[in-house]
Amino acid sequence: MLPSELATASDAGAVSDARKPCHPAPMKNIGILGSGAVGQSLADGLMKHGYGVMRGSREPEKLAGWLKGAGPRASTGTFAQAARFGDAVVLAVKGTAAESAVDLCEGALAGKLVMDTTNPIANAPPEGGVVRFFTGPNESLLERLQAKAPAAHFVKAFSCVGSGFMVDPDFGGIKPTMFICGNDATAKAQTTALLAQIGWEVEDMGGAVAARAIEPLCMLWCIPGLLHNRWTHAFKLLKK
Repeated sequence: MLPSELATASDAGAVSDARKPCHPAPMKNIGILGSGAVGQSLADGLMKHGYGVMRGSREPEKLAGWLKGAGPRASTGTFAQAARFGDAVVLAVKGTAAESAVDLCEGALAGKLVMDTTNPIANAPPEGGVVRFFTGPNESLLERLQAKAPAAHFVKAFSCVGSGFMVDPDFGGIKPTMFICGNDATAKAQTTALLAQIGWEVEDMGGAVAARAIEPLCMLWCIPGLLHNRWTHAFKLLKK
């Protein structure tokens, strides 16, 4: 398809991303929603970069073992407590649980950056190494979450790489590319600053609708792992 064939967007599709981003406020504390591997990897990595972290869970007691050895910057609580704690929030639950996790924040996400790591992976088994999604090609989980909590500022991030490479990824001196999108320019500027701090090159792909393209990168990323047990890779956008 030629670029001229793509230039059909109307003003009705414009988002707040069109305004010039202001300088993002510094973040000191981050609430991380999720008790799994992604939440732990991000919590441990962000604390090494000086952030205070509260991990939120439906059952905070499950995190007692992690908390015992996590250090003075760590704390745990419910989803709502973690959302209130953070200057920004990371949503790091299974895709099937993402919408209910937002509900459990009890409105505490309003006005905050929410970095959405989730992918809409269905419970059905993969087919030929390709995971199945519960969303269609013309929707995304990010858009669902943004509609559920319209006062929050969702930014898709960390969704196209494994948890072991989310913070300080080491690929022999080559910075991998993190693709982000969202409707709020300031929230994306905050996300970009954090990602740059922890070792990423960032490509802003536009408004929340771009998550329809970013989320399927998870499918592509998983294929080498599911077929050949290769999980140590990331994407890089080459530009001329």
